Amino acid sequence: MKRQFDDILLGSIELFCLAAELGSFTAAATLAGVTPAAVSRSVSRLEQRLGARLFVRTTRQIRLTDGGKAYFDQCRQALTQLVDAENEVTGKQTAPAGHLRISLPVPYAHYRVLPLLAEFRNKYPDVTIETHVSNRNIDFIEEGYDLAIRGRLPNDSNMIGRKLEDAPLVIVATPAYLKRAGAPRTPADLEKHDCIQFELPSSGRDIPWLIRQNGIVEEIATQGGYRTSGDYVSAVTLARKGAGLFQTYRFIVEEDLRAGTLVEVLQPYSGGTRAFSLMYPHGRHLPLRVRAFIDFLVEKLGV
Repeated sequence: MKRQFDDILLGSIELFCLAAELGSFTAAATLAGVTPAAVSRSVSRLEQRLGARLFVRTTRQIRLTDGGKAYFDQCRQALTQLVDAENEVTGKQTAPAGHLRISLPVPYAHYRVLPLLAEFRNKYPDVTIETHVSNRNIDFIEEGYDLAIRGRLPNDSNMIGRKLEDAPLVIVATPAYLKRAGAPRTPADLEKHDCIQFELPSSGRDIPWLIRQNGIVEEIATQGGYRTSGDYVSAVTLARKGAGLFQTYRFIVEEDLRAGTLVEVLQPYSGGTRAFSLMYPHGRHLPLRVRAFIDFLVEKLGV
């Protein structure tokens, strides 16, 4: 393998990352035990090699350019992996530590994972966590994520999936809506109702509802006067305000059902579920902090 980096270049990358993290050449120099001019020369050396500016500099502050931010994300991940590898070989890392980046879908983030993060960090205080909450598919390599949770198992052989749970679905509405429109007794009755629609970001089509009939769970199309995209919880908010019926995850509306502010309908036809799975690239070395987080989530949420 041809050598790509010399000691000076690797040191320049470390100083660049320090400056990016601290937002200051002076602070980076103080922490590294060098002069601010040495940090500035290191950054200039990288910019010359890359042919791109990494920072926007003013008299008062420095700010990463878009290219600088992308480069920093990748360099930080690479340096962290080097430290992890060294610690693992030498046996120095006995407890999880370092930075963890996770991509989470909106409903699962708010109702399942985010409420658990304080407990995880109480157990592993040396792990810092960065969450990206979105239904958008991410690129692990380009964007530097350690883990993602998605509502499916991966169909890519380059990805590993670990199922967390099959989340039950329920169809709900407010008592006021049901008083006004009547409660559906069979799936065919849904044609007469306002069924709130949510657009799947991966396909651009409305998510089908799942109904169990004759022991078989089937997808059915519904229709109504409300359609949302992007933020799944917005559809739940519409249902909570009496806009119509919506099929959603039971874990989102459990408290509403207990309080009676929402009512489950078509219970004899329930039984549909959707899976949520942890995903990470096949063949990637998993640092101790990543393995600890996987084990933690499987213990708390796993089937």
